[in-house]
Amino acid sequence: MGRKRVASAALAALLLAGGAVACGSEKKSDRAGEDISPAAAVKKAAKNSEELTSFSFRMKGLLPGEGKVRGEASMATEPLAVSMNMSTPEGPEKLEIRVVGDGVYLGGGKAAAEADGKRWIKFDAKTMGKGAPNKPAPSSATATAEQNPAAQSTLFTGSDDLKKVGEETVDGAETTHYRGTVTLDQMRASIDKKDAKTRERQEKGLKQYEDMGIDKLTMDMWIDGENHTKQFRTQGDADKGKFDMTITFFDVNKPVKVTAPPKNEVMDLAEMMKEMESGSDEGTS
Repeated sequence: MGRKRVASAALAALLLAGGAVACGSEKKSDRAGEDISPAAAVKKAAKNSEELTSFSFRMKGLLPGEGKVRGEASMATEPLAVSMNMSTPEGPEKLEIRVVGDGVYLGGGKAAAEADGKRWIKFDAKTMGKGAPNKPAPSSATATAEQNPAAQSTLFTGSDDLKKVGEETVDGAETTHYRGTVTLDQMRASIDKKDAKTRERQEKGLKQYEDMGIDKLTMDMWIDGENHTKQFRTQGDADKGKFDMTITFFDVNKPVKVTAPPKNEVMDLAEMMKEMESGSDEGTS
């Protein structure tokens, strides 16, 4: 149960990180003296994030029903590839997540003892929830594999009360701090203005907030001198408690290589389900 809880928290955190604005560099601000409105700054940062191909980030926060989580990840956007390490203060066990192609791999800690000696458990992002009624329902792992962080970056441009908080240094970078609130209705309105492909991707991110029962978010953005987001924080009241996640970005557009674990160390849930169905068919024949 402890491992299941950590896995759930890790996957949810990874998915919600995909909803944040992607990041910029750590260079000193070259925007000194430029008078730019908060709305224009946020819009420009969101647009720049669409051009990112890879990045790394650290996250920490509170997930409704899960508690505190902390992690670090590297991500490539096209095609999607993710390597992430997560942990919770409530338990010593750490969890590693890899997303490679259509596979979502969970590993670490007691995995070998719980998966017939295998260190990794594989979920198939495309087939989960499809076909026979007894197959696993779509999970946050499925949604995680389909997320493109850059595609979600404009969800928060619908805020109508953005304001400048001040100038702050974040992880060595000089940034301008902005704050505002945005409702899901405002997010949805901004999505409706996008092209069909972008709209489809962004709606997946929006649905995650809906599933948590969040209807309004408070956001803080720290934008660097190159008009990229260095740090991003979202807070909201969900059905199961407080949601509060801070994400700090680094290593923008640097190569990210993620490989699938060795096959002999992986328990494939899709194959296990086939074997179970085959055994069930033989028993009824």
